[in-house]
Amino acid sequence: MVARHCDKKYQKGYIALVTVLVTGAVGVAIAVSLLSMGSSSTRTGLSLVQSNQAKALANACAEEALQQIHDSVSFEGTGSLTLGKGSCSYTVTALSFQSRTITASGTVGTIVRKVSIALDNITPNINITSWKEVADY
Repeated sequence: MVARHCDKKYQKGYIALVTVLVTGAVGVAIAVSLLSMGSSSTRTGLSLVQSNQAKALANACAEEALQQIHDSVSFEGTGSLTLGKGSCSYTVTALSFQSRTITASGTVGTIVRKVSIALDNITPNINITSWKEVADY
C-alpha cells in the first residue's frame, strides 16, 4: 500500500512539473513574439521617418533648382545639397527657351524619393505645370 501511495505522489509531482514547464514555454513564446513585433514596429517606424525626410529633401532640391532658374533664366545643369542626415540632387533640363524639366531625388539612409517638375514658362514668372513624385525618371 505504501508503494501505491508514493506512486500517486510522484504522479502528482510529474503533473505539476509538466504543467509548470508547459506554462513557462507558453510564456516564453508570448514574450519572444512581443519582442519580435516591437522590433519590427521600430524598423517600420524608422523607415517611415526616413521616407518622409527623403521626400522633404527631394522637394528642397527642387526648390533650389527653381531658385537657380529664377536667378538665371538660362540655367541648365545639376546641383546637390546635404541637409541633416541626408542629401539630395537635382537636374534642370531645358526643353526650349521657356520650358524646363526638373528632376530631384532625396536620400536618407537607404530610402530614396524622387520628384519630377515640369515648367512651361520661366519669364516673366515661373509657371509650374506639374509637380509629382515618381518612381523613376
